[in-house]
Amino acid sequence: MKSLARLADSTFSSSLAVKFRRRRFKLFKKLLSQLKRPIRILDIGGTQYFWEAVDFIDEDGVEITLFNIEPQIISYSNFKFVQGDATDLNLFKDKSFDIVFSNSVIEHLSSFENQKKMAIEVQRIGIRYWVQTPSLYFPIEQHFLFPFYHWLPVRIRVWLLQNFDLGWYKKEKDYKTAYELVKSIRLLNLRELKSLFPQAKIYKERIFGIVKSYIAYSGW
Repeated sequence: MKSLARLADSTFSSSLAVKFRRRRFKLFKKLLSQLKRPIRILDIGGTQYFWEAVDFIDEDGVEITLFNIEPQIISYSNFKFVQGDATDLNLFKDKSFDIVFSNSVIEHLSSFENQKKMAIEVQRIGIRYWVQTPSLYFPIEQHFLFPFYHWLPVRIRVWLLQNFDLGWYKKEKDYKTAYELVKSIRLLNLRELKSLFPQAKIYKERIFGIVKSYIAYSGW
């Protein structure tokens, strides 16, 4: 599992995760190049590190607002931070951002109801949007880094987490805590993603011919 974690570690510059992130960001930059500046981006679940990793900081005419449930450190003049929940963006007016951006966040909202709340808000406040999320059908679960983990019954997933370190999660002996961690991740299939973002184009990111993740984007 350590080798899988190394491949999936976004803080390791030569990992597969970083290579995929940079490759998909090229598509984003291509779309971004079609827009006139200034450009206002809201990054739901965003971190400054993400934008540093894709070498997109101190961009002239680009203002990035990080919206995260956890406090974030800001080091650049064109970055802002707002603390909040992805299912409730009521503090922002309709179409108040040129782009609403989100990378691997919507699957962390526990239920389809919460995912729908986020999707509605994304489409309300963004003139355009770009939402990336892992595919339900990729055989290696990308948070627990265990083959076929997300296809197993919940009770087995909980048992595994109670007995082993899995991916980015340490072994959790307490059943309730382990159960909540397991249930906090809800991967989407393509039909569900299309139902959440009916106007979106869907980009399918593949590895060895298998869809690893989806990007729903619209407005370009």
